[in-house]
Amino acid sequence: MLLPVLLRPSRCCARVSGILTQCVRTPSSPAGHFLLRPHSRGLKGGGRKSQSQEERWRSRNKTVLTYIAAAGVGMIGLTYASVPLYRLYCQASGLGGAAVAGHNTEQVETMEPVKGRVLKISFNADTHASMQWNFRPQQSEIFVVPGETALAFYRAKNPTNKPIIGISTYNVVPFDAGQYFNKIQCFCFEEQRLNPHEEVDMPVFFYIDPEFDEDPRMARVDTITLSYTFFEAKEGQKLPLPGYSYN
Repeated sequence: MLLPVLLRPSRCCARVSGILTQCVRTPSSPAGHFLLRPHSRGLKGGGRKSQSQEERWRSRNKTVLTYIAAAGVGMIGLTYASVPLYRLYCQASGLGGAAVAGHNTEQVETMEPVKGRVLKISFNADTHASMQWNFRPQQSEIFVVPGETALAFYRAKNPTNKPIIGISTYNVVPFDAGQYFNKIQCFCFEEQRLNPHEEVDMPVFFYIDPEFDEDPRMARVDTITLSYTFFEAKEGQKLPLPGYSYN
């Protein structure tokens, strides 16, 4: 009768020790008496693992925040640089109806006019609503052939009693012709100061690249319009990109 009684506590302790505690029988304890000792080894290991995992998560969060901050700064810088960079790209490639800036001196000296292809170059002049200048082309149109240099003039007058500084932008229509419209000298993107009632002539020296005649897209183009728009140069004033309307 005594043996089943002694075995029952042992089976109970075995089940409990598998979960949180383990059962220990001491030599000095009377038969049937057992001591319960917390199973602390697993708890300590879990605490270290949890702390280590938390440190790894913190390190990853710092890395992600660093990348996000760097990307934000880069995007802000790119935003400020995009307008002048795009403007330079437009001038270099003719994108957006921008005439190509600069010229190849050797090409100007050696290019041969395509006499069988006569083009009409029309000139347009506009001013922004806040600009008080009188601005117009000296000629409404001229006729040139690809590979031939030409000179045109615009006239600007300040009718007010105060000096005004103006700055202009331009585009070429049709837009695809902009890559062949090469300006040797012009007054675009440069500040022009006119004193009260002062009037000046502004020259535009240009040529149409002879490759214009070889481009299938230009086969039906016989008129090109060069358009300038003057704005009052104010702090914070942004010029529109060539080929796009100003809002």
